[in-house]
Amino acid sequence: MTAQASELLIYGGKEIRLCSNPLSLYLKQSGISFVSPSTACWRGYIGTWEIIESEGIERLYLVELSAHRTYEDVVGVSDIFPGFDRVFAHWFTGELRCPQGALLDYVHGGYASTYEYDLLMDFKQGVLVNKHARHNEKPKKASR
Repeated sequence: MTAQASELLIYGGKEIRLCSNPLSLYLKQSGISFVSPSTACWRGYIGTWEIIESEGIERLYLVELSAHRTYEDVVGVSDIFPGFDRVFAHWFTGELRCPQGALLDYVHGGYASTYEYDLLMDFKQGVLVNKHARHNEKPKKASR
């Protein structure tokens, strides 16, 4: 499998890569699917997400979407969520992985490459409940 194009997360005014797909559960539950525009995007879409703080609570929102119904027919947030230009990700409970720092080991598949560290964010029904960094080491190659 080819390494996949990452989604984007805006957090604290910074744009960072996101090696998670928080929209996938919603799409699966809704029966919505997209076509792949290339081998670098098997899911058929790329989302831009933002963590927005209000009244001391940080929530995850889908703020942009580029999704392929066909190779040429590309739709956005308001096409999937009529009447909305951004959507609170209330369906998402899980961990988001944001790779940070230098690339330590490239893997030509999915999101399997290793970076210096990962910013890991835990969400419950779209609300940020915990975050921490995991420092990584370059994987040791198997000896023959």
